[in-house]
Amino acid sequence: MLTAPRRVFLVFATLVSLHLLLAFTNGSYGRVASLSNIKESVCAPSDSDEFADHDNPSNHAALPGRANATLLMLARNEEVDGAVKSMRSLEDRFNHKYNYPWVFLNDVPFDETFISMVKNIASGPVYFDIIPHDHWYQPEWIDEHKAEEGRNNLVNQGVIYGGSVSYRNMCRFNSGFFYRLPVLKQFKWYWRVEPDIQYHCDITYDPFVWMEKNDKVYGFTIIAYEFMQTIPTLWETTRKFMAKYPHLINPQNAVPLLSPNDDNTYNGCHFWSNFEIASLDFWRGEAYSKYFDYIDATGGFYYERWGDAPVHSIGAGLFLRSDQIHWFSDIGYEHNPNMHCPGDKATWERNKCSCKPENSFAFTRVCASGRTTPRTRSTILDL
Repeated sequence: MLTAPRRVFLVFATLVSLHLLLAFTNGSYGRVASLSNIKESVCAPSDSDEFADHDNPSNHAALPGRANATLLMLARNEEVDGAVKSMRSLEDRFNHKYNYPWVFLNDVPFDETFISMVKNIASGPVYFDIIPHDHWYQPEWIDEHKAEEGRNNLVNQGVIYGGSVSYRNMCRFNSGFFYRLPVLKQFKWYWRVEPDIQYHCDITYDPFVWMEKNDKVYGFTIIAYEFMQTIPTLWETTRKFMAKYPHLINPQNAVPLLSPNDDNTYNGCHFWSNFEIASLDFWRGEAYSKYFDYIDATGGFYYERWGDAPVHSIGAGLFLRSDQIHWFSDIGYEHNPNMHCPGDKATWERNKCSCKPENSFAFTRVCASGRTTPRTRSTILDL
Protein backbone atom coordinates (compact mmCIF):
# COMPACT_ATOMS: atom_id res chain seq x y z
CA MET A 1 0.00 0.00 0.00
CA LEU A 2 1.38 3.39 -1.04
CA THR A 3 1.73 6.04 1.59
CA ALA A 4 0.69 9.64 0.86
CA PRO A 5 4.29 10.89 0.37
CA ARG A 6 4.97 8.02 -2.06
CA ARG A 7 1.83 8.85 -4.10
CA VAL A 8 2.88 12.51 -4.33
CA PHE A 9 6.36 11.51 -5.46
CA LEU A 10 5.00 9.16 -8.17
CA VAL A 11 2.64 11.85 -9.53
CA PHE A 12 5.47 14.39 -9.60
CA ALA A 13 7.84 11.96 -11.34
CA THR A 14 5.16 11.13 -13.93
CA LEU A 15 4.56 14.83 -14.72
CA VAL A 16 8.29 15.54 -15.07
CA SER A 17 8.73 12.55 -17.39
CA LEU A 18 5.79 13.67 -19.52
CA HIS A 19 7.19 17.21 -19.73
CA LEU A 20 10.62 15.95 -20.84
CA LEU A 21 9.07 13.64 -23.42
CA LEU A 22 6.99 16.46 -24.95
CA ALA A 23 9.91 18.89 -24.89
CA PHE A 24 12.08 16.53 -26.93
CA THR A 25 9.41 15.33 -29.34
CA ASN A 26 7.41 18.54 -29.89
CA GLY A 27 9.43 21.64 -30.87
CA SER A 28 6.65 24.18 -30.31
CA TYR A 29 5.93 22.78 -26.84
CA GLY A 30 9.62 22.95 -26.01
CA ARG A 31 9.84 26.60 -26.97
CA VAL A 32 6.69 27.59 -25.07
CA ALA A 33 7.62 25.63 -21.94
CA SER A 34 11.29 26.65 -21.83
CA LEU A 35 12.50 28.29 -18.64
CA SER A 36 13.63 31.41 -20.52
CA ASN A 37 10.20 31.85 -22.09
CA ILE A 38 8.45 31.30 -18.76
CA LYS A 39 10.72 33.88 -17.16
CA GLU A 40 9.93 36.46 -19.88
CA SER A 41 6.19 35.86 -19.52
CA VAL A 42 6.24 36.16 -15.75
CA CYS A 43 8.49 39.21 -15.60
CA ALA A 44 6.96 41.18 -18.50
CA PRO A 45 4.51 43.99 -17.63
CA SER A 46 0.91 42.83 -18.00
CA ASP A 47 -0.55 46.05 -19.43
CA SER A 48 0.69 49.02 -21.44
CA ASP A 49 0.60 52.37 -19.71
CA GLU A 50 -0.77 55.39 -21.53
CA PHE A 51 1.32 57.59 -19.25
CA ALA A 52 4.62 56.04 -20.35
CA ASP A 53 7.60 58.25 -21.22
CA HIS A 54 6.72 59.01 -24.85
CA ASP A 55 9.86 61.07 -25.39
CA ASN A 56 12.17 58.11 -24.83
CA PRO A 57 12.84 56.52 -28.24
CA SER A 58 14.01 53.31 -26.55
CA ASN A 59 10.51 52.64 -25.22
CA HIS A 60 9.39 50.98 -28.42
CA ALA A 61 12.51 50.39 -30.43
CA ALA A 62 11.73 47.87 -33.15
CA LEU A 63 11.75 44.27 -32.01
CA PRO A 64 13.76 41.80 -34.12
CA GLY A 65 12.04 41.36 -37.45
CA ARG A 66 9.69 44.26 -36.82
CA ALA A 67 9.75 47.95 -37.78
CA ASN A 68 9.63 50.90 -35.40
CA ALA A 69 5.99 51.59 -36.17
CA THR A 70 2.52 52.13 -34.75
CA LEU A 71 -1.12 51.87 -35.70
CA LEU A 72 -2.67 55.33 -35.39
CA MET A 73 -6.29 56.34 -34.86
CA LEU A 74 -7.94 59.73 -34.37
CA ALA A 75 -11.26 59.07 -32.62
CA ARG A 76 -13.86 60.57 -30.31
CA ASN A 77 -15.24 58.89 -27.20
CA GLU A 78 -18.62 58.40 -28.86
CA GLU A 79 -16.94 56.53 -31.74
CA VAL A 80 -15.80 53.69 -29.49
CA ASP A 81 -17.94 51.07 -31.25
CA GLY A 82 -16.53 52.04 -34.64
CA ALA A 83 -13.01 52.13 -33.22
CA VAL A 84 -13.36 48.62 -31.80
CA LYS A 85 -14.80 47.37 -35.11
CA SER A 86 -11.78 48.71 -37.01
CA MET A 87 -9.32 47.34 -34.45
CA ARG A 88 -10.93 43.89 -34.48
CA SER A 89 -10.69 43.81 -38.28
CA LEU A 90 -7.03 44.83 -38.44
CA GLU A 91 -6.02 42.68 -35.46
CA ASP A 92 -7.66 39.60 -37.00
CA ARG A 93 -6.27 40.20 -40.48
CA PHE A 94 -2.79 41.39 -39.51
CA ASN A 95 -1.70 42.63 -36.11
CA HIS A 96 -2.34 39.53 -34.00
CA LYS A 97 0.85 38.17 -35.62
CA TYR A 98 2.97 41.30 -35.04
CA ASN A 99 1.59 43.04 -31.92
CA TYR A 100 2.32 46.57 -33.10
CA PRO A 101 1.30 49.27 -30.62
CA TRP A 102 -1.78 51.43 -31.02
CA VAL A 103 -1.88 55.21 -30.55
CA PHE A 104 -5.21 56.97 -30.04
CA LEU A 105 -5.62 60.74 -30.41
CA ASN A 106 -8.46 63.00 -29.31
CA ASP A 107 -8.94 66.70 -28.65
CA VAL A 108 -10.48 65.84 -25.25
CA PRO A 109 -9.50 63.15 -22.71
CA PHE A 110 -10.63 59.63 -23.49
CA ASP A 111 -13.19 58.25 -21.08
CA GLU A 112 -12.82 54.99 -19.17
CA THR A 113 -15.19 53.12 -21.48
CA PHE A 114 -13.15 53.96 -24.56
CA ILE A 115 -9.86 53.15 -22.84
CA SER A 116 -10.97 49.80 -21.45
CA MET A 117 -12.62 48.64 -24.68
CA VAL A 118 -9.72 49.40 -27.02
CA LYS A 119 -7.19 47.96 -24.57
CA ASN A 120 -9.22 44.78 -24.54
CA ILE A 121 -8.84 44.39 -28.32
CA ALA A 122 -5.22 45.49 -28.83
CA SER A 123 -2.54 42.80 -29.08
CA GLY A 124 0.23 45.35 -28.45
CA PRO A 125 0.80 48.33 -26.14
CA VAL A 126 -1.78 51.14 -26.19
CA TYR A 127 -1.14 54.88 -25.88
CA PHE A 128 -3.54 57.80 -25.57
CA ASP A 129 -2.72 61.45 -26.23
CA ILE A 130 -4.65 64.73 -26.13
CA ILE A 131 -4.17 67.08 -29.09
CA PRO A 132 -2.90 70.52 -28.03
CA HIS A 133 -5.39 73.37 -28.47
CA ASP A 134 -3.26 75.21 -31.04
CA HIS A 135 -2.98 72.06 -33.17
CA TRP A 136 -6.72 71.53 -33.40
CA TYR A 137 -8.75 74.72 -33.23
CA GLN A 138 -9.11 77.49 -35.80
CA PRO A 139 -6.21 79.97 -35.34
CA GLU A 140 -7.01 83.42 -33.99
CA TRP A 141 -5.47 85.09 -37.04
CA ILE A 142 -8.13 83.62 -39.34
CA ASP A 143 -10.65 86.26 -40.51
CA GLU A 144 -13.85 84.64 -39.18
CA HIS A 145 -16.11 86.78 -41.39
CA LYS A 146 -14.24 85.58 -44.49
CA ALA A 147 -14.21 81.99 -43.19
CA GLU A 148 -17.97 82.09 -42.58
CA GLU A 149 -18.57 83.35 -46.11
CA GLY A 150 -16.52 80.44 -47.44
CA ARG A 151 -18.51 77.93 -45.38
CA ASN A 152 -21.84 79.37 -46.47
CA ASN A 153 -20.76 79.24 -50.11
CA LEU A 154 -20.01 75.51 -49.89
CA VAL A 155 -23.23 74.82 -47.97
CA ASN A 156 -25.17 76.51 -50.77
CA GLN A 157 -23.42 74.22 -53.25
CA GLY A 158 -24.35 71.15 -51.21
CA VAL A 159 -20.71 70.16 -50.56
CA ILE A 160 -20.25 67.56 -47.82
CA TYR A 161 -18.90 69.10 -44.58
CA GLY A 162 -19.13 72.47 -46.32
CA GLY A 163 -20.29 74.23 -43.17
CA SER A 164 -18.27 72.26 -40.63
CA VAL A 165 -15.50 73.99 -38.68
CA SER A 166 -14.59 70.79 -36.82
CA TYR A 167 -13.99 68.99 -40.12
CA ARG A 168 -11.61 71.77 -41.14
CA ASN A 169 -9.86 71.47 -37.79
CA MET A 170 -9.36 67.76 -38.43
CA CYS A 171 -8.06 68.27 -41.98
CA ARG A 172 -5.55 70.89 -40.85
CA PHE A 173 -4.41 68.71 -37.94
CA ASN A 174 -3.96 65.64 -40.15
CA SER A 175 -2.14 67.73 -42.74
CA GLY A 176 0.47 69.34 -40.55
CA PHE A 177 0.38 68.54 -36.85
CA PHE A 178 -0.23 64.89 -35.95
CA TYR A 179 3.38 63.85 -36.57
CA ARG A 180 4.64 66.52 -34.16
CA LEU A 181 2.96 65.01 -31.09
CA PRO A 182 5.26 63.71 -28.32
CA VAL A 183 3.58 60.30 -28.32
CA LEU A 184 4.71 59.74 -31.92
CA LYS A 185 8.32 60.91 -31.50
CA GLN A 186 9.42 57.38 -30.66
CA PHE A 187 8.14 55.96 -33.97
CA LYS A 188 9.38 56.10 -37.57
CA TRP A 189 6.31 54.64 -39.30
CA TYR A 190 2.54 54.80 -38.85
CA TRP A 191 -0.50 53.07 -40.29
CA ARG A 192 -3.56 55.31 -40.23
CA VAL A 193 -6.76 53.60 -39.13
CA GLU A 194 -10.19 55.22 -38.87
CA PRO A 195 -13.32 54.10 -37.00
CA ASP A 196 -15.81 51.96 -38.94
CA ILE A 197 -13.48 50.58 -41.59
CA GLN A 198 -12.92 46.97 -42.61
CA TYR A 199 -10.04 44.87 -43.92
CA HIS A 200 -11.33 42.16 -46.23
CA CYS A 201 -8.16 40.09 -46.74
CA ASP A 202 -5.43 38.54 -44.63
CA ILE A 203 -2.25 40.61 -44.74
CA THR A 204 0.35 37.87 -44.87
CA TYR A 205 3.49 40.01 -44.54
CA ASP A 206 4.59 43.10 -42.63
CA PRO A 207 3.98 46.22 -44.82
CA PHE A 208 6.23 48.36 -42.59
CA VAL A 209 9.21 46.04 -43.03
CA TRP A 210 8.46 45.62 -46.74
CA MET A 211 8.48 49.39 -47.24
CA GLU A 212 11.76 49.77 -45.37
CA LYS A 213 13.45 47.04 -47.40
CA ASN A 214 12.14 48.39 -50.72
CA ASP A 215 12.83 52.10 -50.14
CA LYS A 216 9.15 53.09 -50.09
CA VAL A 217 7.91 56.10 -48.13
CA TYR A 218 4.16 56.41 -48.74
CA GLY A 219 1.60 53.67 -49.32
CA PHE A 220 -2.11 53.82 -50.29
CA THR A 221 -4.96 51.59 -51.46
CA ILE A 222 -7.41 53.95 -53.22
CA ILE A 223 -7.05 57.03 -55.42
CA ALA A 224 -10.11 59.27 -55.28
CA TYR A 225 -11.18 62.54 -56.90
CA GLU A 226 -11.48 65.67 -54.78
CA PHE A 227 -14.46 68.03 -54.67
CA MET A 228 -12.78 70.80 -56.62
CA GLN A 229 -15.04 73.47 -55.06
CA THR A 230 -13.21 72.84 -51.77
CA ILE A 231 -9.70 73.59 -53.08
CA PRO A 232 -9.98 76.38 -55.72
CA THR A 233 -6.65 78.01 -54.79
CA LEU A 234 -4.66 75.04 -53.42
CA TRP A 235 -2.77 74.32 -56.65
CA GLU A 236 -2.17 78.02 -57.34
CA THR A 237 -0.65 78.29 -53.85
CA THR A 238 1.40 75.16 -54.51
CA ARG A 239 2.78 76.58 -57.75
CA LYS A 240 3.90 79.70 -55.90
CA PHE A 241 5.67 77.49 -53.38
CA MET A 242 7.36 75.54 -56.18
CA ALA A 243 8.59 78.79 -57.73
CA LYS A 244 9.95 80.02 -54.39
CA TYR A 245 11.60 76.72 -53.35
CA PRO A 246 12.54 74.89 -56.57
CA HIS A 247 15.46 73.16 -54.83
CA LEU A 248 13.05 71.24 -52.59
CA ILE A 249 11.18 69.60 -55.48
CA ASN A 250 12.37 66.05 -56.18
CA PRO A 251 13.57 65.85 -59.80
CA GLN A 252 12.03 62.35 -60.07
CA ASN A 253 8.71 63.46 -58.58
CA ALA A 254 5.19 62.14 -59.19
CA VAL A 255 3.67 65.49 -60.19
CA PRO A 256 2.55 64.15 -63.62
CA LEU A 257 0.02 61.97 -61.76
CA LEU A 258 -1.48 65.10 -60.19
CA SER A 259 -0.98 67.62 -62.98
CA PRO A 260 -0.58 66.03 -66.43
CA ASN A 261 -0.49 69.42 -68.20
CA ASP A 262 2.95 70.75 -67.23
CA ASP A 263 1.96 71.76 -63.69
CA ASN A 264 -0.63 74.29 -64.87
CA THR A 265 -3.65 72.75 -63.13
CA TYR A 266 -4.40 70.08 -60.55
CA ASN A 267 -6.54 67.21 -61.78
CA GLY A 268 -8.02 66.58 -58.32
CA CYS A 269 -6.62 63.07 -57.89
CA HIS A 270 -5.47 62.17 -54.40
CA PHE A 271 -4.49 59.17 -52.33
CA TRP A 272 -7.46 58.51 -50.07
CA SER A 273 -5.70 59.26 -46.81
CA ASN A 274 -8.03 57.45 -44.41
CA PHE A 275 -5.70 54.56 -45.27
CA GLU A 276 -2.05 55.41 -45.46
CA ILE A 277 1.14 53.68 -44.35
CA ALA A 278 3.93 56.21 -44.34
CA SER A 279 7.17 57.48 -42.89
CA LEU A 280 6.79 59.97 -40.07
CA ASP A 281 10.26 61.30 -40.87
CA PHE A 282 9.03 62.33 -44.32
CA TRP A 283 6.38 64.65 -42.87
CA ARG A 284 8.90 65.90 -40.30
CA GLY A 285 11.46 66.73 -43.00
CA GLU A 286 12.39 70.18 -44.28
CA ALA A 287 10.57 70.00 -47.62
CA TYR A 288 7.13 69.01 -46.37
CA SER A 289 7.41 71.19 -43.24
CA LYS A 290 8.10 74.26 -45.36
CA TYR A 291 5.29 73.33 -47.73
CA PHE A 292 2.72 72.94 -44.97
CA ASP A 293 3.73 76.16 -43.23
CA TYR A 294 3.53 78.01 -46.56
CA ILE A 295 0.05 76.85 -47.52
CA ASP A 296 -1.27 77.05 -43.95
CA ALA A 297 -0.33 80.73 -43.77
CA THR A 298 -2.86 81.49 -46.55
CA GLY A 299 -5.80 80.32 -44.41
CA GLY A 300 -7.05 77.97 -47.12
CA PHE A 301 -8.02 75.25 -44.65
CA TYR A 302 -10.70 77.61 -43.29
CA TYR A 303 -11.47 80.07 -46.11
CA GLU A 304 -11.99 77.11 -48.44
CA ARG A 305 -12.06 73.49 -47.22
CA TRP A 306 -8.66 72.01 -47.98
CA GLY A 307 -8.53 68.32 -47.09
CA ASP A 308 -5.56 66.39 -45.78
CA ALA A 309 -5.88 63.91 -48.66
CA PRO A 310 -4.96 66.38 -51.46
CA VAL A 311 -2.40 68.10 -49.22
CA HIS A 312 -0.66 64.81 -48.37
CA SER A 313 -0.88 63.67 -51.98
CA ILE A 314 0.62 66.86 -53.36
CA GLY A 315 3.35 66.76 -50.71
CA ALA A 316 4.25 63.17 -51.56
CA GLY A 317 4.03 63.95 -55.27
CA LEU A 318 6.39 66.92 -55.01
CA PHE A 319 9.04 65.69 -52.58
CA LEU A 320 9.30 61.93 -53.15
CA ARG A 321 10.59 59.98 -56.10
CA SER A 322 7.67 58.43 -57.92
CA ASP A 323 8.98 54.94 -57.15
CA GLN A 324 8.83 55.68 -53.40
CA ILE A 325 5.02 55.79 -53.54
CA HIS A 326 3.38 52.36 -53.42
CA TRP A 327 -0.07 51.04 -54.24
CA PHE A 328 -1.02 48.18 -51.86
CA SER A 329 -3.11 46.41 -54.47
CA ASP A 330 -3.16 43.22 -52.39
CA ILE A 331 -4.79 44.79 -49.30
CA GLY A 332 -8.57 44.55 -49.29
CA TYR A 333 -9.87 47.70 -47.61
CA GLU A 334 -13.24 49.37 -47.17
CA HIS A 335 -14.18 52.82 -45.91
CA ASN A 336 -17.72 53.73 -46.82
CA PRO A 337 -18.53 54.49 -49.62
CA ASN A 338 -15.42 53.07 -51.33
CA MET A 339 -13.84 49.62 -51.23
CA HIS A 340 -10.76 48.11 -52.81
CA CYS A 341 -10.63 44.35 -53.39
CA PRO A 342 -7.68 42.52 -55.01
CA GLY A 343 -8.50 41.62 -58.58
CA ASP A 344 -5.85 38.91 -58.90
CA LYS A 345 -7.58 35.58 -58.25
CA ALA A 346 -4.53 33.91 -56.72
CA THR A 347 -4.08 36.82 -54.29
CA TRP A 348 -7.80 36.85 -53.46
CA GLU A 349 -7.77 33.13 -52.66
CA ARG A 350 -4.43 33.07 -50.83
CA ASN A 351 -5.39 35.98 -48.58
CA LYS A 352 -8.88 34.60 -47.85
CA CYS A 353 -10.61 37.76 -49.03
CA SER A 354 -14.26 38.31 -48.16
CA CYS A 355 -14.88 41.06 -50.74
CA LYS A 356 -16.09 40.87 -54.33
CA PRO A 357 -13.47 42.08 -56.85
CA GLU A 358 -16.22 43.22 -59.24
CA ASN A 359 -17.36 45.73 -56.60
CA SER A 360 -13.87 47.16 -56.13
CA PHE A 361 -13.13 50.85 -56.46
CA ALA A 362 -9.43 51.61 -56.81
CA PHE A 363 -9.29 54.70 -59.02
CA THR A 364 -11.70 57.12 -60.63
CA ARG A 365 -11.41 57.11 -64.41
CA VAL A 366 -9.80 60.53 -64.53
CA CYS A 367 -7.16 59.32 -62.08
CA ALA A 368 -6.36 56.11 -63.95
CA SER A 369 -6.43 57.25 -67.55
CA GLY A 370 -9.61 55.26 -68.15
CA ARG A 371 -8.23 52.01 -66.71
CA THR A 372 -9.59 50.24 -63.64
CA THR A 373 -6.26 48.46 -63.05
CA PRO A 374 -2.76 49.39 -64.19
CA ARG A 375 -0.92 47.31 -66.76
CA THR A 376 2.42 47.79 -65.04
CA ARG A 377 3.37 49.22 -61.67
CA SER A 378 7.10 49.94 -61.69
CA THR A 379 6.24 53.42 -60.36
CA ILE A 380 3.07 55.23 -59.40
CA LEU A 381 3.16 57.07 -62.72
CA ASP A 382 2.30 53.79 -64.47
CA LEU A 383 -1.22 54.25 -63.11
